[in-house]
Amino acid sequence: MNGWLLAAAVVLAGGLGAALWGVATGPLRRRAVAQNLATVLAGSGLLLLAQGYDRPSYLDLALVLALLGPVGTLVFARLLADDLAADPPHARAATWATVGVAAATVAAVCAATGPGRALGKLLVTGALLIGGNLIASRALSGGFGGVRGG
Repeated sequence: MNGWLLAAAVVLAGGLGAALWGVATGPLRRRAVAQNLATVLAGSGLLLLAQGYDRPSYLDLALVLALLGPVGTLVFARLLADDLAADPPHARAATWATVGVAAATVAAVCAATGPGRALGKLLVTGALLIGGNLIASRALSGGFGGVRGG
């Protein structure tokens, strides 16, 4: 076992385990936030596993997850808007913690990868993971001010 696999185990077992517990239990606002955070943690875990096992195909899985995860959260936010408006989630600390994990993961994997096409894919995946998480978290907590219907 190398350091990459150990880091992936920590992210997946610790963070993703807690997020999946949050998805399975509790009120709607906690389940919606946990689903969003699970996407970021699973994507970060896939990036670490790709480096640990030297499997570039895991980067593709992380990229697909980074694209589809926030979209799923936005769909849930739209469908459950009335229920979430009554008791909106507030997860600033959890959101910024997962953003920090994703940013640290992307930075470490980029440093280990070196220049090339894989680096570009890593940067795009990281930007989608972080940006998608922030946008979806904001949509869950009540939307954007000044936007009609949001």
